[in-house]
Amino acid sequence: MTHPAALQKLFAWLSPAFPVGAFAWSAGLETAIAETAVTDSASLTNWLEGSLAHGGLRTDAIFVAHAWRAHDATPLRDLADLYLALLPAAERHAETLALGEAFVRAAAAWQTEPAASLPAACPYPIALGALAAAHAIPLGDTLLASLAAAVQGQISVAVRLVPLGQTAGLKVLAGLEPAIATLAAAAAIATLADLGGIAYAADIAQMRHETLEPRLFRS
Repeated sequence: MTHPAALQKLFAWLSPAFPVGAFAWSAGLETAIAETAVTDSASLTNWLEGSLAHGGLRTDAIFVAHAWRAHDATPLRDLADLYLALLPAAERHAETLALGEAFVRAAAAWQTEPAASLPAACPYPIALGALAAAHAIPLGDTLLASLAAAVQGQISVAVRLVPLGQTAGLKVLAGLEPAIATLAAAAAIATLADLGGIAYAADIAQMRHETLEPRLFRS
C-alpha cells in the first residue's frame, strides 16, 4: 500500500486547486473545438485516446518516468533539453515551462534537498517526475495520477467550450480509465527510444492556436 503521506502529496499536487495555473492552457484543444474537430463526447474521446496512444500525453508520461529515475542534475538537464526539443509549438513550450516553474515553486512547501538538481528552466513533466521521486512517491502512482489529472484538465476545457455537460464529461473520463491505466503501465518501462508520436492533428492545432481569435486559453 502506498504510504499515506505520498498519496496526500499526489492529491495536493495534481488537484485543480494546486497553484500552477493549468486551467489557463488547453494544449491545442481550444483550436480543435473552434475548428469543429471536437464537437461532442465521441469526438472528445477520440481526441484524447489519440493523445494517450500516440501524442503529447504519451510523451509526457514517458518523460515523467525517466525524470523519476534520474537523480542528478546532468541527466535531468538532458531530459529537459530533449523534452523541449520535441515540442511542436511555441505555446506548448511556454506552457510547460510556466507550469514547471509554478509547480516547483508551489511544491517547495514540502521541503526536500533534491529539488536543487532541477534545471533552471524545467518542463512540467521533468519537475513532476523528479520531485515525486525525491518524496518517495511510487512511479506507478505518479504516472496514473498525473495522466488522470491531465485528461481531467482536457475534459474541463471541452465542458466549457463545446459546451459539454458535466455528466457527459464524467462519462468520457470513466470511459478513458482503461487507456489511462494502460499508458501508465507502459510508460513506467518505456525507454527514450520509445519516444515518438503521430498525433499530427493535435500538433497542428497547437500551432494554429497562436493566431486563433477569439480565444480563452493560452495554448
